[in-house]
Amino acid sequence: MRLPMFARRWSALDARLLDGALALALTGGTWLWEVLEPGKGRPADALSFGLTVLVNGPLAWRRRAPFTVLLVSVGAAAIFHLAGHHPGLNDIGPLLALYSVAAHASWQAGVAGAVPVVAEWTHASAMQPGVALWSALGQSLIVAAWAFTTGTIVRLLGARQRQLAALAGQLAEERDAAALRAVTRERVRIARELHDVVAHHMSVISVQAGFGRYVALSDPATAHTTLGVIADTSHEALTEMRRLLSILRIEAHEEDEGRYLTMSRLSELEGLVKRVRAAGLNVSLSVEGRPVELPPGLDQCAYRIVQESLTNVLKHAAASRAEVRLAYVPGTLTLRVTDDGAGPDTGAAAGPRPGGHGLIGMTERVRLYQGTITAGGRSEGGFEVLVTLPVSLPQTQGEPEAG
Repeated sequence: MRLPMFARRWSALDARLLDGALALALTGGTWLWEVLEPGKGRPADALSFGLTVLVNGPLAWRRRAPFTVLLVSVGAAAIFHLAGHHPGLNDIGPLLALYSVAAHASWQAGVAGAVPVVAEWTHASAMQPGVALWSALGQSLIVAAWAFTTGTIVRLLGARQRQLAALAGQLAEERDAAALRAVTRERVRIARELHDVVAHHMSVISVQAGFGRYVALSDPATAHTTLGVIADTSHEALTEMRRLLSILRIEAHEEDEGRYLTMSRLSELEGLVKRVRAAGLNVSLSVEGRPVELPPGLDQCAYRIVQESLTNVLKHAAASRAEVRLAYVPGTLTLRVTDDGAGPDTGAAAGPRPGGHGLIGMTERVRLYQGTITAGGRSEGGFEVLVTLPVSLPQTQGEPEAG
């Protein structure tokens, strides 16, 4: 909720400046009142002006030394009234000092400070004509109780606000830590998948190298072809290994080793779509353009993104229909998963909310392959995940450095 402009400017002022302005206003107002309303006590003189300063001036320090301010203010007010000056003046200062003690000190200090304030108020009220002592005492108890109660409420609300601010900070830290752990786990999972890709490449290289050595003398043409396969495969393996080393900077855990033993590819999407249909969601799959052979890691990345999106549609979107579209254009693969569910408030294709683990995982996958991802509600309803992946990486990443 936005505060009005004047409220924001007021709250931005220094508390010391406000307290100083309050003390100055009370002092000046009391002087003016004493001069303009003579006849209710001794005439205004230098003593009364000086005592008025002592009653109201210390309020400028009421937040830093509240109990000391109260004692000075009450003492000066008592001397002011005992000297016979206007009985109706210099009563607000001690009352504000009592409120300040209750708001900025302990309740014990507030109770102790209420005693001299009640005594001073009772004495000043009893000095006025026609006011009985019991009436003056009752009035003093009421105003002192009001000041003490109001200050105590303010102090408790301030303490509660500080506690809530501390809890909010702690929750923010825990949320950031949870997000970091989710990113870490996802990076470890991706690294393991890439490990499988590299292991596959190395197996191919090993088999082809053995075959090439076997036919090197008897069939040079076949050996040459085998060397070409080894060169291409090692090139892809080095590229995947660079990605692996860029994210594998934390210690992996072996909790769910079995989840990453098999590789999934876009050619298996039809089977995934059939399984989702069997779960009760009407899913359509369309492919635009001419499919091209993708590097194994990129192929699995695209498959996992579609799988994660459809899984979250089933879990969170309450949708009846979803659509998966693949578009192959030169140098780019575009994945689009849409549904007709309840939209981003309930999650849809990208998970329960922005920043959820589903979206974090997809974002990490896409970032690994230098792609882009957007996820959000559609104007016609439902949710959409749109991913663009470059099919070929820059040559500076694909070629190994000379060493």
